[in-house]
Amino acid sequence: MAHHSAGMSAHGSGTMAHGVTAALECHRICEETINYCLQQGGRHAEASHIRLLTDCADICRMAADFMARSSEFHPAICGLCADVCRQCAAACEAFGDDEQMQRCAQACRECEQSCQQMAAMHA
Repeated sequence: MAHHSAGMSAHGSGTMAHGVTAALECHRICEETINYCLQQGGRHAEASHIRLLTDCADICRMAADFMARSSEFHPAICGLCADVCRQCAAACEAFGDDEQMQRCAQACRECEQSCQQMAAMHA
């Protein structure tokens, strides 16, 4: 994933680098969780839940890309990413003690916080 580091010097910000890392990690964990949920079946595999996980994975990847290239649109994308991550985290937390779902919720919360900072700092 080294290609995501290009262009970060424009902001010279460790916050930007952290944002890219958090978003890519959330993307990865959401993708793993989609596979896990489809294997589990039942309420794990409900269409609305899989759709939310997919939306979260996609917006996280997009936010990482926008931040990595210092796009002028990254604050707006990061704001939306934070909203989607918040909803995805809540949905995953609703599965209680399920370890994979809690890992996904944690990654979503971390990305949400990072994206909120990016949206606020550069808006």
